[in-house]
Amino acid sequence: MRFSIPFLSLFIILCAIGKPNVVLILSDDMGYSDVGCYGGEIMTPNLDSLAENGLRFSQFYNTARCCPTRASLLSGLYQHQAGIGLMTGDKKLPGYRGEIGRNVLTIAEALGLAGYKNYMSGKWHVTRHVRAEGPKENWPRQRGFDRFYGTIIGAGSFYDPATLCRENKFITPVNDPEYKPETYYYTDAISDNAVSFLKDHAKSDGDKPFFLYLAYTTAHWPMHALPQDIKKYKGTYDEGFEPIRKARLKKLKSLGLVSSDTKLSPGSDDWERTPHKEWEIRNMEVYAAMVDNMDQGIGKVMQEVKRQGRFDDTIFLYLQDNGGCAEGFGRYTPKNGYREYKPMGPDDLQKKIWPPMQTRDGRPLRTGPGEMAGPEDTFIGYGRGWANVSNTPFREYKHFAHEGGIATPLIAHWPKGMAGEIRGGIDHQPGHLIDLMATFVDVAGLKYPAKFGGHTIDPLEGVSLVPAFKGKSLKRKDALYFEHHLNCAVRDGDWKLVRYGRTGRPSTLQAWELYDMATDRIESKNLAKEKPEIAQALEKKWESWATRAKVKPWPWTF
Repeated sequence: MRFSIPFLSLFIILCAIGKPNVVLILSDDMGYSDVGCYGGEIMTPNLDSLAENGLRFSQFYNTARCCPTRASLLSGLYQHQAGIGLMTGDKKLPGYRGEIGRNVLTIAEALGLAGYKNYMSGKWHVTRHVRAEGPKENWPRQRGFDRFYGTIIGAGSFYDPATLCRENKFITPVNDPEYKPETYYYTDAISDNAVSFLKDHAKSDGDKPFFLYLAYTTAHWPMHALPQDIKKYKGTYDEGFEPIRKARLKKLKSLGLVSSDTKLSPGSDDWERTPHKEWEIRNMEVYAAMVDNMDQGIGKVMQEVKRQGRFDDTIFLYLQDNGGCAEGFGRYTPKNGYREYKPMGPDDLQKKIWPPMQTRDGRPLRTGPGEMAGPEDTFIGYGRGWANVSNTPFREYKHFAHEGGIATPLIAHWPKGMAGEIRGGIDHQPGHLIDLMATFVDVAGLKYPAKFGGHTIDPLEGVSLVPAFKGKSLKRKDALYFEHHLNCAVRDGDWKLVRYGRTGRPSTLQAWELYDMATDRIESKNLAKEKPEIAQALEKKWESWATRAKVKPWPWTF
């Protein structure tokens, strides 16, 4: 039967009636215990309110790195299956093309089939084509989003972001005709443009459900924050790393997010031996201010949804792309001094995401101890000691498959779709990014297609989280799997098998470690020798998955 366009439009509208709106919030380079409702001292009242009236997951997982997480989140598959098993460079292997594939749908493409209007504000980072003159087939507007404001690449200045776009066109904070705040700050811009999209939606498409993907770059380096936000945290971190870790663990226990007998993993840095203490304190004050500002922006989005009368039937989900970042970017003073720069014109684009680089008025971005983080002419990372604090109580950081690398908060809030008795509660079932697409397909009542746009689409890997919203068990039939930079893991029930990888020359795989997550979430007692049969069975599962999910062949030579 051949339908006319008006009939098809009517059919899509009728299919969309009664479906919840979705706001998916992803933050960047933050640890498990940073936000208030997960143990942190940082003020996040809006996220806390979503948690208080929603559901928190205590054992939810990401992929340990920004672009693989985004590929997995957007597709509902493991990152290698989506084409970004490593970063956005092309390794010429199926799982490592550095580009989200056409064998997958994005959430926006899927929900578009169910009558949703789709909006994105923030960081994209799932394509290697990042130049104005290059291909754009994997930019947001070409992957299902009706509106887009944000950056195509993964990092950069918060005052003058590289690859800043509106729709398909590169812009600058100076020449953008639609957004001219008194002070440009990227986190505010992400929030404010998201609110604008929702206001426009209410005017033009108020009869349709919306999907908003809110992808902040908070709190990725560089540590940039506004003075009024930094001021709130003066003195908070003067005592150093360990007192904050202890306070966070105590709060995590009181909240029920970890068991009462959980201990702290070993501290990474000794505060007494840490040089440049004032500089380190300032770094964490700025980090906290960045998170605080993001929460303020989330509050703006919440208020707009409430203004439209849609709050009770909107699913809010908040999570993070990897654990706290121990990388050393911006923590060293340049040996040869700073370059001289000419001021940039209003249409000149920032082309770099780390120093040497400049402000728009020609100043070099300063790095290293003594350069106090926050202003636009600085470029500092907060370092391993504070990343260890962010990941309280876990081991390791962004990049690794131990809990500090892959554990994320997940806050879910949906008044109309959640059982009253579970609101404010904790769900301890393990979950993964792959479950988000399955959840949205479920609530949209969508039959997931086998073909789209002439391409064969791989089936989803995850399970819907909707049963957890009702206080029921998830219907998971397989373990959860991990690999990034040869750091590998498999989580099956309470057992976790994990190992380190090293990608030097030659690349190496370390011995597998086995942990009982029910009693040892900080991964302190390796049981691989005590329980070899369990370790071997999990290794076999991981190997089978690695072949099926395009993890192998490896992009390294051993």
